[in-house]
Amino acid sequence: MAYDITDFKTLMDLEEKEPDVFLGLSPEYPWGGLYGGQVVAQALRAACATVDTDHRVHSLHAYFIRGGDFDEPVRYEVDRIRDGRSFLTRRVVAHQSIGPILNLSASFQILEGEQADVQAVPLPSDLPQPETLRVDDWSPILERRTVASNPDPARAAAWLRIKPPIGDDPVMHACALAYASDDMPTEAASHSHPRNPNPGAEPGDYERRFVGASLDHAIWFHRPGRHDEWVLHDLQGQGVIGARGMALGQVMSRDGIHLATIAQEILLREKTR
Repeated sequence: MAYDITDFKTLMDLEEKEPDVFLGLSPEYPWGGLYGGQVVAQALRAACATVDTDHRVHSLHAYFIRGGDFDEPVRYEVDRIRDGRSFLTRRVVAHQSIGPILNLSASFQILEGEQADVQAVPLPSDLPQPETLRVDDWSPILERRTVASNPDPARAAAWLRIKPPIGDDPVMHACALAYASDDMPTEAASHSHPRNPNPGAEPGDYERRFVGASLDHAIWFHRPGRHDEWVLHDLQGQGVIGARGMALGQVMSRDGIHLATIAQEILLREKTR
């Protein structure tokens, strides 16, 4: 069955089935199956539910193991690897009846506000504002305004924001970033491939040429931000090798604050027939 989920708060409302075990539901997506960003976000939400201190997530690393089904709940099992004074570590395995579909590790750090804060990555200049760009949404939960990548074909950039507003909880905003972070990397990583369809290609051309999937995903959370407001996801393809493509990029607030860094590797295997 398809679950009627059209807002991010409901998506993150996990049911605790037993200590450190949570159940998450999914909306139906246009392509069928699950959206990887949803599973990463729900896994992070489950991990955060086991952290009852002032620690905040500073990084996560996830492996996509299998494709999931939107019409089956996802079971998130959290392992409390270590609780230290400065850092905490959690591991989360997401399960469906097919078996594990995601393995995620997350690290949490106590706020160290008296340390240096130096930003070396600027907001790109001459960037069009989201209000001037074409609506390019694929979900009622995530708004997208894609930025043209010319003259750099291996770049993929878009303004993204979660809707409707989700309040001030920093955990929810970290999960919102995790949700949105899986949207643009495939486009950036696939642009380097010589057989990648050009802009304006017929719908479905990419799927006819390639077997593709997200393989692994990492986020480094640098600074807090609001992800129910427009933020820029700006990623650069790093080339392809061994049927794998790599994307690396930044998440920037509208006023130029470097919020996070994203890295993702994707499967990009040419179909032989």
